[in-house]
Amino acid sequence: MSTTTIPVGSDYDVTVGHGVLDQVASHLRDDTMRVLVIHPEPLPQYGQAVAAALRATGREVLVESVPDAEPAKTIEVAARLWGVLGQAGFTRTDAVVAVGGGSVTDLGGFVAAAWLRGVDVIQVPTTVLGMVDAAVGGKTGVNTAEGKNLVGAFHPPRAVVCDLDTLSTLPHADLVAGLGEVVKGGFIADPVILDLIEADPVDATRVGPRLRELIERKITVKANVVAADLKESSLREILNYGHTYGHAVEQAEGYRMRHGEAISIGMVFAAELARLAGQLGDADVARHRSVLTALGLPTTYAGASWDRLLTALRRDKKTRGATLRFVTLTGVGQPTRLVGPEPAWLEAADAAVRA
Repeated sequence: MSTTTIPVGSDYDVTVGHGVLDQVASHLRDDTMRVLVIHPEPLPQYGQAVAAALRATGREVLVESVPDAEPAKTIEVAARLWGVLGQAGFTRTDAVVAVGGGSVTDLGGFVAAAWLRGVDVIQVPTTVLGMVDAAVGGKTGVNTAEGKNLVGAFHPPRAVVCDLDTLSTLPHADLVAGLGEVVKGGFIADPVILDLIEADPVDATRVGPRLRELIERKITVKANVVAADLKESSLREILNYGHTYGHAVEQAEGYRMRHGEAISIGMVFAAELARLAGQLGDADVARHRSVLTALGLPTTYAGASWDRLLTALRRDKKTRGATLRFVTLTGVGQPTRLVGPEPAWLEAADAAVRA
């Protein structure tokens, strides 16, 4: 089947297609002689498939498994992988290949960014979330007890390879959760995404042409944004729509909630906050709930207290001093920012999410 190439500015390309795992080697530099392939423990088949293709080119390949999902994103796991690189004598011309979901691509990118102050990384996402968000854009990092992704680096990959065949083994709940980030792309930049989901939300959750179009559209949204603003100095902040509250929920839940589910809740919070601030109309707020609900994503939260969530919000990367900042909307496809919202608005938005 055909492949789609989506450029991220002039820096690198994202390849999307079926049966493209063996294309990873073609993206390495000619003088790359050693490669570390990282994969989550439940997915050895994809890591080994990539490793076999790399060995066929005559390169030395090491394969390391890491914990699944957020438990992979710790400084302890990263340190173990740096030890592997050091013992194998990896130099600045060698590379890391991260095969797995968003947690593995975040981890692999961070390991590559820090080793010798930066070696090549090729991202091979195997989940919807990884394909449309984590693997694209060069954000890497690990979690700490104080919050999600507070330790990391901007380190653009050499390439991103998205093999849609890997989605066939993805649990349905994980596929649906990944669509939370796809919906975000619809609300901040590409309303056609929302139209496609609303036309047939069940088909949107199946591996097929509609899901492929949704994935490619969301990758294009992110590629356009990060190409213009790699280090989140201005425009790139819009990609954090729903993340401020969503990350607070993730932290409160001990990272046991799927990222896309938390972001779904976070988008509802952001929409309610924008309505209270006079930025967003009732119909657009209602559309948030209807689109997300149609996919089976959560739109309410009744867990940690507001005080606990507020503590996490104050540690958010967008906060400046004591001033909270949120990405909000004035309409579909019209992102803006809300700086220093009234405390009463924040509490009311939280209450609306709990209703």
